[in-house]
Amino acid sequence: MNFRTIGILCLCMMLVFACSTTEDTSEDDAKTETVIEETEHPTLSPIEQHGNLQVKGHQLLNEHGEVAQLRGMSFFWSQWQGQFYNKTIVDYLADDWQCDIIRAAMGVNHGGYIENPEVELQKVDQLIQAAVDNGLYVIIDYHAHTASEDVESAVDFFSQMAKKYGHLPNVIYEIYNEPLEDSWADVLVPYAQSVIAAIRQHDPDNLVLCGTRTWSQRVDEVAQKPLEDNNVAYVLHFYAGTHKQDLRDIGDRAIAAGTCIFVSEFGVINADGDGDINYASTKEWMQWLDKHQLSWCNWAVSEKEEGASIFLPGTTSNQTPTAGSLTESGLYLRNILRNRNYDQP
Repeated sequence: MNFRTIGILCLCMMLVFACSTTEDTSEDDAKTETVIEETEHPTLSPIEQHGNLQVKGHQLLNEHGEVAQLRGMSFFWSQWQGQFYNKTIVDYLADDWQCDIIRAAMGVNHGGYIENPEVELQKVDQLIQAAVDNGLYVIIDYHAHTASEDVESAVDFFSQMAKKYGHLPNVIYEIYNEPLEDSWADVLVPYAQSVIAAIRQHDPDNLVLCGTRTWSQRVDEVAQKPLEDNNVAYVLHFYAGTHKQDLRDIGDRAIAAGTCIFVSEFGVINADGDGDINYASTKEWMQWLDKHQLSWCNWAVSEKEEGASIFLPGTTSNQTPTAGSLTESGLYLRNILRNRNYDQP
């Protein structure tokens, strides 16, 4: 056998070995790539992503020091649409709508908590547990317009809530939904001080939301006498069909003064909860919220026959809703939450 023949044989053997190695390597790479893809793109719940929330200046931060802009839905008054305060609906909002947060709007008066405490507490408990199961944040909202007239009941309620749920990072306390024309310095600040003191006896650090004068619109007044607690944000509510640039100007002044704003309730319709969607105004508001990285909840998880409701009248609460169950508002909000698309469909 001459050297040329030997060389050809060696070359063939090298090619065979190379092909075999390439096939094995390709298979190994494919397996490795699959594993890497799964570990590099984990699906984290909002709680896993953000953890404990903290106010720093005018911003709401997560436990990593990053801005936390939470987006989600507010339930309707518990005494009138309490059938939706269940795990099936929360699962749906978490999985399909991709909510970060929900709001339990516990009605205080008008047949609510004051008259039927056990009934309303059970609804709130169910919603909190469902939120925890899904890794969502949940606002415990004392849904009233005259809470400052009965401070004792509010103190008792939030003391119970903080004692029971204060160990959970999911929980946010909204201590007064929408005050009317109570003075910020003379009425709302003393009220908040009493309620927050009751909360802090059991929960030293979870976020507290404090309503402001005139249906939670006058956030600009907070800077005159801010609360001393270091983890409080102040509530701004708007309805796109009614409120426009003048209310955003109030919000801008508050932010410039260092006030942390949380939009715990807004609507895409008129302030009475009804009317057609104002798409143009809603888009302007959503862009403003994004500009300032403000958290929000939309009103409302309800099947009441009005423009704010996301469900059509007659929608059952014990089955997972479908697209056919949604109102025009429901379809629009679902698209906003899933795709950050603020344009009219």
